[in-house]
Amino acid sequence: MLVAYDLINDNRSLANKPIRYADAGVNIDEADRAVSRIKKLARATFNPNVLTGIGSFGAMFQMPRGLKNPVLISSADGVGTKLKVAQMAGIHTTIGEDLVNHCVNDIAVQGAQPLFFLDYFAVGQLDAKVCADVVEGLARGCRRNGCALIGGETAEMPGFYAPGEYDVAGFIVGAVERQRLLTGANIKAGDLLYGLPSTGLHTNGYSLARKLLFEVAGYQIDAVAAELLQVHKSYLKPMQALMDAKILRGAAHITGGGMTDNIPRILPKGLAAEIQTGSWPVLPIFELLREIGNIPEDDWRRTFNLGIGMVLVIPAKDAARAEALLKKQREKFYRLGQIIKHRSPVVYTQA
Repeated sequence: MLVAYDLINDNRSLANKPIRYADAGVNIDEADRAVSRIKKLARATFNPNVLTGIGSFGAMFQMPRGLKNPVLISSADGVGTKLKVAQMAGIHTTIGEDLVNHCVNDIAVQGAQPLFFLDYFAVGQLDAKVCADVVEGLARGCRRNGCALIGGETAEMPGFYAPGEYDVAGFIVGAVERQRLLTGANIKAGDLLYGLPSTGLHTNGYSLARKLLFEVAGYQIDAVAAELLQVHKSYLKPMQALMDAKILRGAAHITGGGMTDNIPRILPKGLAAEIQTGSWPVLPIFELLREIGNIPEDDWRRTFNLGIGMVLVIPAKDAARAEALLKKQREKFYRLGQIIKHRSPVVYTQA
């Protein structure tokens, strides 16, 4: 500290030539190119409630008119090591949509309609095209779910990430009228459980999947990229339709922990989910992973969604109406079981 101070006072320098930010690995010009591309993509998601453009210090959003007693619901998430698969495959245009849909589902299970989304993109060396590809997916997900991509952070951090690696996280805010909140408090014994199919692993279980496919079985990325990068599905539209009909008592987004750990998060004390194990088709990718790793059944169920991405709780008397609404939404569904009184929160039985 004293040496540096003395050098400054003596008007001397340790560097033989001027050192700029770029010499430390941060390319401001590349960042400007990235922001230029991002702005166009983000603007396509805007609606009249967005009060600021990309580049403001803070993003402003006006609460939609017509909400009388709104409750804000927020969530933050990532996509786990699915990022590794995208980076191995060199496919970056879908990972953003994965992230948006995951976050949308997390607030939809409490009844929220998404309002706006923010992202965080961090990388060791910024590539404007890769960054724009990721944001392309974010923007597409936001448009399809009716929310605005109003801001975010792009961080170039030399030495923090290996070449070609990046991380991305998302932050979502939605709203719901207080009387429409889904808390699970009204779930009762005898209610039915419906499962909506997933597209694949969604955004969970990739650490185990990568180990089994690449390290144990020796698969090459080109052979499995299409399967592993299937986009995490949004269930917003069918869930909103059921809420509008006032026949949805609860919903669980099946992420890490599978049905075993996620359904109990919405159940009142003393109630359990009785699930018939043959009531839906387990996707082939999950059977393959189980076979490669000889995965114990309990671990298999707690790691993967096994083909069900969302579980809905419907009163038995409204089953016909719910099924008709789901068909109208062109949403496949499976009747998984029912709510029972039991000490264990999830009970698996043979169909």
